[in-house]
Amino acid sequence: MKLQLHTEAEEEVFQAAAWYQERVSGLGDDFLNEVDHWFAVLVETPFGWPRWPRGPRLTSPIRRALLRRFPFAIAYQVFEDRVFVLAVAHTSRRPLYWVTRVDDNRPPG
Repeated sequence: MKLQLHTEAEEEVFQAAAWYQERVSGLGDDFLNEVDHWFAVLVETPFGWPRWPRGPRLTSPIRRALLRRFPFAIAYQVFEDRVFVLAVAHTSRRPLYWVTRVDDNRPPG
């Protein structure tokens, strides 16, 4: 199975890493390492995480994994050949802003 990131999700990762790096040298790298770790976990066990948010039934439900060290959630969908990351979202800001990125039938690209 492959990992695919929505372009805005990729930007979220780099913006958050830059923010942490500005605060404490090396913390941005720690954030990127944790995100990379979770991406690998999701590819290995994509159905191991709960559906999120509870709401309409989709062909490919949205799931989420919570980072341990940082207050971020990875929102993703599982398709036959890939894990599609919709967002890497701060858990205390703008809830569900990323839902317009959902594709009910197939991943983009």
